[in-house]
Amino acid sequence: MSHAGAVSRRRSRPVEAPSVPAGSRDAARSVAGFWLAAGTYLVLLAGTNIATPLYGHYESVFGFGPATVTAVFAVYVGALIPSLLFVGPLSDSIGRTRVLLPAIGLAIAGAALFAVASSTGWLYAARVVQGLALGAASGPVTALIVEREPNAEGGHAAMVAAVAAVGGVGLGPLLGGVLAQYLPAPAVLAYLVEIALLAAAAIATALLPDSSARTRNRPRRPGIPEGIGGAFATSGATSFVTWAVTAIFLTLVPSYTATLTHSANLGLQGGVVAVLFATSALTQRLMFAKDPLTLQRRGLAALVASLGLLCAAGVDGSLWLLVVGSLVAGAGQGMAFLGAMSEINAVAPPGRHAEVLSGFYVVTYLGTGLPVLGVGFLATSIGLLPAVEWFSAAAAAIALLLLAVLWRQAGRALLDDGGSPARPGRETAGGATHAGISARTEPR
Repeated sequence: MSHAGAVSRRRSRPVEAPSVPAGSRDAARSVAGFWLAAGTYLVLLAGTNIATPLYGHYESVFGFGPATVTAVFAVYVGALIPSLLFVGPLSDSIGRTRVLLPAIGLAIAGAALFAVASSTGWLYAARVVQGLALGAASGPVTALIVEREPNAEGGHAAMVAAVAAVGGVGLGPLLGGVLAQYLPAPAVLAYLVEIALLAAAAIATALLPDSSARTRNRPRRPGIPEGIGGAFATSGATSFVTWAVTAIFLTLVPSYTATLTHSANLGLQGGVVAVLFATSALTQRLMFAKDPLTLQRRGLAALVASLGLLCAAGVDGSLWLLVVGSLVAGAGQGMAFLGAMSEINAVAPPGRHAEVLSGFYVVTYLGTGLPVLGVGFLATSIGLLPAVEWFSAAAAAIALLLLAVLWRQAGRALLDDGGSPARPGRETAGGATHAGISARTEPR
């Protein structure tokens, strides 16, 4: 188990992979392996979101209502969380590829179930399999991105992982919507494209050597390593709020777009959703060298503003407010999630990297899932817009509370440093050191 001293020593240099034999170090940090891991993560997340613009089609064909859509999502979350907790961390003990390849196989099976779906039951089965796949893959594939970064001094791994995550979540609805709108077989073609991409990723992953270090420990019960509880709590809470706000936008933006444009064009609806994630990816690319806590504070403030714009767009019926709100939400999401991801990568012990990341993703996906489930069930009794407004208010309140906590920690760190922001010892999101809140990651 890692102790605070080890965490403190790790913060004095950029995050790097566990030591591996010299003969395999070049393979571990190859450019091909790095971008393959990032691309695999993007494709996996895209596949779990392709169905987003297609549920209206499924409702008309299979004859179910919004409550069923919510239930289909619920079984996905129900499969995802246990898989994150108990399967993903296994890669620390048995190797990344031995967990990642079966996970990709499950993702292919999930897409195939969607492609051949002939009733509502097939949708439930597909989402369960997708949840198991993404839960098993998220920790190992993110750990691979860190371990295979070609330039160990560059600190780009957290930024690339975060961009891959938001890129995949945004690409899925866009791909599903555009292919369904303009090409034949709307409920089949997008899944066939996803299967082809996943198959290519699986072949490439199998061909590259898995040179990640493995611990001698047997698989353990999931937990938070000693000494990083504070960093995990604040970063996890930031990620939870970030993706909760994102989920609210995903719930409302397609219907808002259809109503405000008087168009049922699935490509247009997917495109407006993609604006948020494109802005997030661009923001992460521009801001990756900033201090993680600064990014989290700025991102949370932008997310609160975006919720106000979203509600105003619904009240005024303004497409421009909706677009501006999506842009602000994307910028806030990009900063907050990059900051949280960078913080977790900085403090995760090398021998338990996948375990820590899997725990982080549990909190993240709960942030995605709870608003969707809550809005879906609440909307059946009070309507969609009031349900979204209630959840928006709750998310804004939590974001403001967390923002106050982060500001307090920053102020306490400056006092600990004698008011000087120049003390080395804390990594920025890009790998450089920044003024210390290093005491925050050590037990008091």
